[in-house]
Amino acid sequence: TDIHQMSQRPLNFAIIDEIDNILIDEARTPLIISGPAQESSELYRRFAQLVPRLVPQEEEDGPGDYTLDEKDRVVTLTEDGLRKIENWLGIPEDKTLYDPEYAEMAPYLDNALRAQVLFKRDKDYIVKDGEIIIVDEFTGRLMHGRRYSEGLHQAIEAKEGVKVRRENLTMATITFQNFFRMYRKLAGMTGPAATEQEEFHRIYNLDVVVIPTNVPVQRIDHPDLVYKTQRAKFKAVLDEIEQAHKRGQPVLVGTSAIETSEYLSRLLTRRGIPHQVLNAKNHEREAVIIAQAGRPGAVTIATNMAGRGVDILLGGNAENLAREDLRKQGYDLNEIRESDWIEAVDMLRKGKDPAEKINEPWVEVLKSRWEQTRKDAELVRQLGGLYVVGTERHEARRIDNQLRGRAGRQGDPGQSRFFLSLEDDLMRRFGGSSLSKIMDRLGVDEDLPLEAGMVSKAIEQAQTRVEGYNFDMRKHVLEYDDVVNKQREVIYDQRRKVLAEANLKPTILNMVDEYLENLVHTYTQAKYPEDWDLKALHQAVLRIMPLPAGETPDAWAQLTRDEIIERLKAIARKDYEEKEQRLGAEEMRRIERLLMIQSIDRRWVRHLTDLDILREGIGLQAVAQQDPLVAYKREAFDMFADLLDRIKEDVVSQIYRVELVKEQQRAPVRAVHPSASGNGGGKPAPQRRQAPKLRRNDPCWCGSGKKYKDCHMKSDAAGLTSPPADAVRRQAAAQAAMAGASSGRRKPKRRKKKRR
Repeated sequence: TDIHQMSQRPLNFAIIDEIDNILIDEARTPLIISGPAQESSELYRRFAQLVPRLVPQEEEDGPGDYTLDEKDRVVTLTEDGLRKIENWLGIPEDKTLYDPEYAEMAPYLDNALRAQVLFKRDKDYIVKDGEIIIVDEFTGRLMHGRRYSEGLHQAIEAKEGVKVRRENLTMATITFQNFFRMYRKLAGMTGPAATEQEEFHRIYNLDVVVIPTNVPVQRIDHPDLVYKTQRAKFKAVLDEIEQAHKRGQPVLVGTSAIETSEYLSRLLTRRGIPHQVLNAKNHEREAVIIAQAGRPGAVTIATNMAGRGVDILLGGNAENLAREDLRKQGYDLNEIRESDWIEAVDMLRKGKDPAEKINEPWVEVLKSRWEQTRKDAELVRQLGGLYVVGTERHEARRIDNQLRGRAGRQGDPGQSRFFLSLEDDLMRRFGGSSLSKIMDRLGVDEDLPLEAGMVSKAIEQAQTRVEGYNFDMRKHVLEYDDVVNKQREVIYDQRRKVLAEANLKPTILNMVDEYLENLVHTYTQAKYPEDWDLKALHQAVLRIMPLPAGETPDAWAQLTRDEIIERLKAIARKDYEEKEQRLGAEEMRRIERLLMIQSIDRRWVRHLTDLDILREGIGLQAVAQQDPLVAYKREAFDMFADLLDRIKEDVVSQIYRVELVKEQQRAPVRAVHPSASGNGGGKPAPQRRQAPKLRRNDPCWCGSGKKYKDCHMKSDAAGLTSPPADAVRRQAAAQAAMAGASSGRRKPKRRKKKRR
C-alpha cells in the first residue's frame, strides 16, 4: 500500500537487442503474473487416454474422426469422432457433449486433441526430469518457466504421463506488443529486420535503417536443391557433408526440429563422421560447441540455431581451446587473474609475446593454441570458409537469412545452400503436392534435385504468404488486446493515484454519496411515493452502515426523494467522522488505501477471466452476421463499466464495517502439576467455550449477503477487521437451529406387527 514499494520505473526509453525476436517472434506471447487456482481436473488424464484412439481423416469426406488443417494449425472433430467420444464417456444418445450438463468437458477434449495432434515431442517441447519444457520455435532454446495457457500445458503433461500441475489464475497480463508500445521512445538492433520493415512501421511506428557491413560480404549463397522425398534429401545432405569433411572444410548444419538433428546425427555416426549436436537438450554447451564450429573438418548440427550472440571463428576459438587444455592438465582456472588473461590475449592480437611480461605456465598453452588457430583459420579460408547447410526452409525468411549469416562474417569467405524436399512442412502446406505431380509426369528420378529459378521463386512466395498470414494473426491479436490495454491503462492509473494520494477521504466520501444516490433512485423509481420500496431501501442501507433508531421506512415515507438522499449523506458523513476520531486519522488513511487497492486488484483479476471467456465465444457473432471485434469491444466496454461500479460498491460496503484488531498480549503459560496425594489440586476452572468461528462458505458477518471468503475473510485474517462477537453468535445460532431442524426430521420407526 506504499507507492515507494513500486519496483517499476516510468517507461521512458528502451533499447532492444535482437528486436525482431522480441517484437515479432514473441509478439503474441503474453506476459502473465499468475497465482495458483484450483487443483487440476482428472479430466486431463481421462481425455489423454481417449484421444489417441481417434483416427485422422485422410481424404475429404472420407472416414475418420478428426480433420487437420496444417496451414492454420487447426484440428477439428468430425461427426464420427464426436459420436465415439460421447459413447466412450457414456453420454446418452439423446444428449451431446455440448449440452449444458456436459459442456464443462468440451475444453478438456479440445486441449487433449491439440496436444495429441499439433504439439510434437522434441519439436515443440521436451520432457526433462518429469517436466514439460517448451522449445523456442525460432531459436531452438529451452524456455524454462514458461507454460502454455488455458489448460493446454496440463493436456500435454497428461499426454506424456508426467505430473499434471495445478492450473493458474491470471492476476495481470499484457502482450509484448502492448508492453513495449508503452515506452515513450523505442529503438533496437538486429541483423535480418529488412524483411519485416512493414510490420515494424505499422505496429510500432519504427523505421528500419539498413547499415552497410563493416567489410564487403564474400559469402556465396548457392541456389536451393529441391528433392521429391525427404529420404533423397537427407542422402544428398550426408553426401555433401562427407565431401566437405574430407577436404577439411567446416560445416554447420541447420535443422528445424530436435528429432531431425538426432536423426542426422545417427546417419553421420553410421558413416563414421565425427560431429557435435547442438539442440535444446544440450543447450548448456552452446557457446563451446559454436565457438569451435569453425575448426578444420568440424561438423556441427544445430537446431534452429539463429546463433544470436556467438561468433563462429574460422580455425576455432583459441581462448576456449586453451581453457579446455588447461582443465585437462588439472589447472585450476580460478587461480588465473582475469586481468592477466585479458592482457595476454590483447598482446597476442597485437603480435607481441605475452611471456615477456607474464611469467605463468598457462601463457605458453594460450600462445600455442593462438598460433595453431591462426594457421587453421588460413587453411579454412583457402577451402572456402564455413559451409552452412540448411535442411529445411523456415516460415520466416529472416530466420533462413540468420542461418546463412553464420558464414562469411567480417569479410571471411563462406558458402551456404539449402536442401529441401516436397515433403517438408512448408512445401507440403503451400503447393508441394502439385510440384510432386509435375515431377512424376516428367519422370524425374527421386535422387535427382530440381535447381530451377521457378522452384526457388515458388518457395519464396510460400514464405511471403506465411509471413503475411502470421502478420495478420499478430495484428488480429493486437486489435483484441488493444481493447484490454485501454482498460488496463485506466485501472493501473487509478491504482497509481490511490498509492500516491496522501488523503483518500474526499474520494471515498464522493463514492459513498454517489452510491447512496444510486441506491435511493433504484428503490424509488415508481412515479408515486406510496409505491416506493422503502423497506428494501432500508435493508440495503443497513448492509453498508448502521442507522440511528429513528431512521425507519415509515419516517422516510414523509420525505421527498432528494430529502432522503441528503439525510442519508449526512448520516454517512457523521458516521465516517466518528470512525476517524475513534481509530485516528493516520490509521483511517491506511485502511482507506488498503480497501481501495484490495478491491481494484480482486475485481481486475475476475474481470480478466471474464474477458478470456468472452473472447473464446465471440467468434460465434460472425454466424449472426456481426463483426466479432465490434461485438467484443461493445461487450467488453459494458463489462468494464460494471467493473468500476463493483469496485466502488466493494469499498463503500466495507469502509463502515472495517475495524482494527489490536493483538492482545498473551498471558504467561503456567505449568500445572497434579498433586501426588490428590489433595493439593484445587477445583478445576470451568472450561469456557470459545466464540464460534466463521467458515469459508458461511454468509459474511457484515450482512452483505456474500460468502465470507468473498467478503471479509482476507481483511479479518490480516487483522484489519474483526467480526463482532454478537454477529457471529447470531449466525452460529441460526446454523445450529437449521442443523437441529434437519437432524430432527428423522424417519418414523416402523412398528413391528405382533405375530398371532
